[in-house]
Amino acid sequence: MEKTFNYKRIAVKVGSSTLTHETTGRLNLRRIEMLVRALSDIKNSGCEVVLISSGAVAAGAAKLSISHRDRTLEEKQALAAVGQPELMQIYERLFSDYGHNVGQILMTRDVVDDPHRLVLAKNTFTKLFELSCIPIVNENDSVSNEEMQFGDNDTLSAYVAAVARADLLVNLSDIDGLYDSDPHKNPNARLIGRVESLDDVSSFAGDAGSAVGTGGMVTKLRAATIAGDAGIPMIITNGKRPFDLYEICDGKAVGTYFVPKKEL
Repeated sequence: MEKTFNYKRIAVKVGSSTLTHETTGRLNLRRIEMLVRALSDIKNSGCEVVLISSGAVAAGAAKLSISHRDRTLEEKQALAAVGQPELMQIYERLFSDYGHNVGQILMTRDVVDDPHRLVLAKNTFTKLFELSCIPIVNENDSVSNEEMQFGDNDTLSAYVAAVARADLLVNLSDIDGLYDSDPHKNPNARLIGRVESLDDVSSFAGDAGSAVGTGGMVTKLRAATIAGDAGIPMIITNGKRPFDLYEICDGKAVGTYFVPKKEL
């Protein structure tokens, strides 16, 4: 792929609904492999990549054949402890097939709230990039409590994009972007290609639409606010089409583009 874009570093967030099969909840290996291939090719073109990945709890539940959704905090933490190494093993193997090394970073909210820990996190990202590694980030669900949680990986991804000094945040979701109404209920719903003011679109946000995901459009708009305040644009597009990342990096209009403050 030819390098025809201006991004030097992109952050890509992928949610549980993208990483798993809807019917079984087990990992969707074909889609994960497509994502890894696209990110590897983008990195080959000279753009640094950081991946923010959900899926630890879902992977743990699938591995232990646990299907019920009404889980206590302790159960979620235990499932994350089982699922996170499984998820990383898959990422490590697939990225290795394309010639890239990965590094795991597990974060809690206190990392961005504490100035000293924030500096350490920034230094870790910087060194991983210098070593030509791809950082793979998730919330440290196995030890986090309510005070330490980001609450959702949409919010986490915005903070990671800022900490990693990314030029763009791509939020791979289970929907094509932000619509002016619920596209599942209204066939005439209009996709909004560009958002300059979040105040104008806040009423369009809805609840989470997936059985395995935790974030809805509300959390994505919050992430767009955090990223935008840091001067980072955000794009929402459908995670079922990981190769949309090529289109985005080629500067083509895909999904919904949220304009950061520095562009206004």
